[in-house]
Amino acid sequence: MLDKIKIRLQYILPKQGLTQLAGWFANKNAGFITQWAIKLFAKVYKVDMNEAQKSEFSAYATFNDFFVRLLKEDARPVVAGSNQLAQPADGAVSQLGAIENDQIFQAKGHYYTVEALLAGNYQLADKFRGGDFITTYLSPRDYHRVHMPCDGLLTEMIYVPGDLFSVNPLTAANVPNLFARNERLICVFKTEFGLMVQILVGATIVGSIETVWSGSVNTQREGIIKRWTYPDEHAEGAIFLKKGEEMGLFKLGSTVINLFQPNAIRFNPALIPGYATRMGEQLAESQADNEVNHSADTQV
Repeated sequence: MLDKIKIRLQYILPKQGLTQLAGWFANKNAGFITQWAIKLFAKVYKVDMNEAQKSEFSAYATFNDFFVRLLKEDARPVVAGSNQLAQPADGAVSQLGAIENDQIFQAKGHYYTVEALLAGNYQLADKFRGGDFITTYLSPRDYHRVHMPCDGLLTEMIYVPGDLFSVNPLTAANVPNLFARNERLICVFKTEFGLMVQILVGATIVGSIETVWSGSVNTQREGIIKRWTYPDEHAEGAIFLKKGEEMGLFKLGSTVINLFQPNAIRFNPALIPGYATRMGEQLAESQADNEVNHSADTQV
């Protein structure tokens, strides 16, 4: 009964207004009130401050400063193999697996389409039919900067306005088309593993979604789709990021979705729904390398 009430409230509460209010407070330096809020949050969600570059709460003037805290340089080693992809974020695997034709699995009884997720861009969606996806949920306690799974050249960025439902496991299990209806930022990269899409999904009280190359993309929330294209490598204005480099962040928690083309990668077999991820650990390997190794084993 309580779960049903929580879901129902998400449909009727003014999520935009609550998000704006939360964002306003999170950016304010309210002295002892801010410090009290940070300490209470850290206690309730059991935030590990030993990993942070600044471990003292007093080092953070605003709640957002605390929420997007940097980690110590050695806190998240990145897998080094050229055939290995790294986890983009701390969090937990929500779902992962094959994209069955155009369908992505959200939760038991719920699917959504690649085309809907990509805001109706059927030409881009066609490239990922039959490919692979992974959805990573960032809980309030997690480190909220998002990194690159592999080297990538940014070719396109699309901001899609939408709802601001919570993206926690309860909501994912009960709100149809959750990730295709929420606000999101779609980033398309050329990589040695083919095209990769990394999507930052907004949610209730997520004050902003930011990238390292553009800053905040949803400050105004004008309700229109916005699209940016970027030049080829070595051209002026090109954006190339290395594996493990930061690419964006959430001011308050959310979800990251990665899409890969068919026959490009094979996920780390240890990954299952609920698996606790750490940025930099192995996400996947090149499918081509796996096939070569399998062929060699067979010949032996």
